[in-house]
Amino acid sequence: MASGPTRRALIGAATLGAAALSLAPGRSAAAPRAAAPGPPMPAAWTVRPFGLDQVALGEGVFADKRRLMLDFGRGYDEMRLIQVFRANAGRPTEGAVAPGGWEGLDGEANGNLRGHTTGHFLTMLAQAYASTGEEVYADKIRTMVGELYEVRAALRADPTAPRTEGRFGGGAVSPVRGSYQYVDLPAGVLDGASGALTLAAWVRPEHADTWARVADFGDDTTRYLYLAARGGTGAPRFAVTTSGAAGEQGIDGTAPLPVGEWSHVAVTLGDGAGILYVDGTEVARTSALTLTPADLGSLKDHWLGRSHYEGDPVFAGALDEVHLWSRALSADEIAALQERTAAETPAGAGDLAAYGFDESGGGTFADASGHAGPASLRRTWGGPSHPGFLAAYPETQFIALESMTTGDYTKVWAPYYTAHKILRGLVDAYGATGDARALDLAAGLCDWMHSRLSPLPAATLQRMWGIFSSGEFGGIVEAICDLYALTTEPEHLALARLFDLDKLIDACAAGQDTLGGLHANQHIPILTGLLRLHDETGERRYLDAARGFWGMVVPPRMYAIGGTSDREFWGERDAIASTLGEANAETCCAYNMLKLSRLLFLHDQDPTYMDYYERALLNQVLGSKQDKADAEKPLVTYFIGLRPGHVRDYTPKAGTTCCEGTGMESATKYQDTVYFRAADDSALYVNLYSASTLTWREKGVTVTQTTGFPREQGSTLTVRGRAAAFTLKLRVPAWAADGYRVTVNGLPVAGRSPEPGTYLSVARTWRDGDTVRISFPFRLRVEKAPDDPTTQALFHGPVNLVARDARTTALELGLYRNAALSGDLLPTLTPVHGAPLHFTTPEGVALAPFFEGTEDPTHAYVRRAEPRVVFGGLDAGVANPVRGDGVSLLDAVWDAAPFRSKAALVAHVRATAEAWHADGLITAADAAKAVATAKRASYQA
Repeated sequence: MASGPTRRALIGAATLGAAALSLAPGRSAAAPRAAAPGPPMPAAWTVRPFGLDQVALGEGVFADKRRLMLDFGRGYDEMRLIQVFRANAGRPTEGAVAPGGWEGLDGEANGNLRGHTTGHFLTMLAQAYASTGEEVYADKIRTMVGELYEVRAALRADPTAPRTEGRFGGGAVSPVRGSYQYVDLPAGVLDGASGALTLAAWVRPEHADTWARVADFGDDTTRYLYLAARGGTGAPRFAVTTSGAAGEQGIDGTAPLPVGEWSHVAVTLGDGAGILYVDGTEVARTSALTLTPADLGSLKDHWLGRSHYEGDPVFAGALDEVHLWSRALSADEIAALQERTAAETPAGAGDLAAYGFDESGGGTFADASGHAGPASLRRTWGGPSHPGFLAAYPETQFIALESMTTGDYTKVWAPYYTAHKILRGLVDAYGATGDARALDLAAGLCDWMHSRLSPLPAATLQRMWGIFSSGEFGGIVEAICDLYALTTEPEHLALARLFDLDKLIDACAAGQDTLGGLHANQHIPILTGLLRLHDETGERRYLDAARGFWGMVVPPRMYAIGGTSDREFWGERDAIASTLGEANAETCCAYNMLKLSRLLFLHDQDPTYMDYYERALLNQVLGSKQDKADAEKPLVTYFIGLRPGHVRDYTPKAGTTCCEGTGMESATKYQDTVYFRAADDSALYVNLYSASTLTWREKGVTVTQTTGFPREQGSTLTVRGRAAAFTLKLRVPAWAADGYRVTVNGLPVAGRSPEPGTYLSVARTWRDGDTVRISFPFRLRVEKAPDDPTTQALFHGPVNLVARDARTTALELGLYRNAALSGDLLPTLTPVHGAPLHFTTPEGVALAPFFEGTEDPTHAYVRRAEPRVVFGGLDAGVANPVRGDGVSLLDAVWDAAPFRSKAALVAHVRATAEAWHADGLITAADAAKAVATAKRASYQA
């Protein structure tokens, strides 16, 4: 690839561009649109996409769906998504509440995927801004990028905890929940505590975390003593042991400490007795303590807020007036601690340690005892291994993955997947706004990943990337390559190569189908990344792998709506009817298959890629977005169940799953594949029929597509601007079997009727006002499941029609009753007046487009039942015989459609009936009845 500007130059250019444009009248001082210098398009792309700002959506189903998502993005509080990042860096969260679900500490698998939605949201905002130019989206981007920039700076620095007002008006240390911060007391704190000890502290828990420690002094999980704000019973607990948990000698309180309120907890040890106090009142005592602090010997760790048990939470809340005495305070002395600081009571400040946390800043706390010395605020995980690190959780997940052999998402949940989402969002934010901070964050993130991964042996990397869930890395290679195209830093390209999963690449490149049993969405975006690696390196195996892989999914593992996967995994080829259930077609899979198909088409203009693209976009992707406004959730499905009577769930897991993230992205880029241009600008590809206006700046023209598609069976293109010579390439959909007609300025385009599944070329010098009219009649057709031909999906042209019916068993439908000579089954159905694409079957079942995002129970597949031989509405009085392969007599007749005339149909019925009679499948009398009925019937053309 040709060398581009350096990263430093890019950052400088973006900064200067923003500064210069800020002086323009009426413009804000923020970075303007299109300030980012774009990378060169890969030479391997023989056609090129247009930017989202060059294609404006017109009114229609796509614009309606997008409007809902734009409203969501415009109104959603972005600080809720920043909350987990601020918490991880120990910064105040300013009252923001994480969304929940997969975002937040209390989400699934301990919140191990938190931060991914932030990246999705950034990408959605970038696309919304590019499409609409509304500054509200750019403002949100700048806010989020600025916050992330400050988060990274805080992670780079030594930790500092937010200060809060203490119990008696002074200060208190208050680590943010999710910051993994604790107070580390100096060594030797307990030196001088022989057989007696008092530990007392004011605590204000922020969360009801079981086993969160107020204090934990020990070496490991064998020798320690601790005071927990909540033990296993939910009440405070003190314990001491020299033989681990089984040997603990403990005292348990009787009631939980209230969350958000100050409580005083104290424990006294002496003469074999232990007493636990809460708010100055004795709540429990034991005379069975045989262990004393002296029995523990010299201990390594003396922690406030941290446990020696790795799985225990770090204390979240405020700590004040933490004191240790080398004697057991009396009940009166404990009671006196309730009204004033320890130093002001008869007990005085602790003689072993005394921390009032009255410092105004920093992470060091003075000791007033004269014994312990200063304490320090620390992170349980230390800190980043590289200054570019940025995440909503510690680096520990990345570290743990390097030694894992099997996946466990409760411990490590796809950290490089989350890194991908953040990286993608930052690259897109930079592209949309030119904010140099976004580019610097993205580059730093890749610098950190390179420093983390490059020293690892190749075998370790191959093992990591092959681990289910924990080793998933999404489309990170694509995002890294896109960043490399901007920075041209060799380390970034080297980083992209470190994600090669050789066993997948080699098998797909060789045409060996090994997909059965694999997690679908873990692998689809890998191939998109490989295509971008091919672009940047020229290595053929990456391109071959992507092509081979695509053919293993489409059509062998594709449902009729364009989706793939069953409960997130792939089965064997052609297993469709046998897998219909509650959890088919993960929405992320469709999103990523669209990206892969689009990128393949940029290399190789095979119309099959665009036929698939239209199918998946128009059906699954549109249908995954609910037709409803919501300020809190994007309302996108995770799975789309294809079993009979399934009701779509648009609010899975609090609206923060991967699919809701990709759903936000899909709904703000519907127009990105409508038009492509040849690399030399000699041709314009019209790939999709969608109301839109293209601004082709290089040619000085606009092309406006006026259509109600998919409710209209045609489209009109109007060219405006200066005269321009180019070839207009119009996609002839594979489903357009009833003709595809084109006129230019009212005159038919000369030549043979184009074949479905191709592109029709119209070459001329286009002039202002030229109009192209395209018509493509829809027909009702069925697609049969390969593993059960009687399980069928209905399509009207490109539109999957679902039966809306609450029954949870397969619906049996007959469609041949009034079939037309063309083979169109539509005459059997009754159109619903005023509702395009809605029909009623002879059985009274309602049919509607899959893309309508309702909560009606639906049947995407039906059971085809044609028990009688019927032609033109006339029943022949003959059972419809079925061969051993499941094909019926009527199937054999209508599979030969279209028929040029009634006579041709009758002749084919006669020949088929005679052949079936010769095979013993129908009697001569019944064959004659079938022929006679076909002859008597009337048919639509």
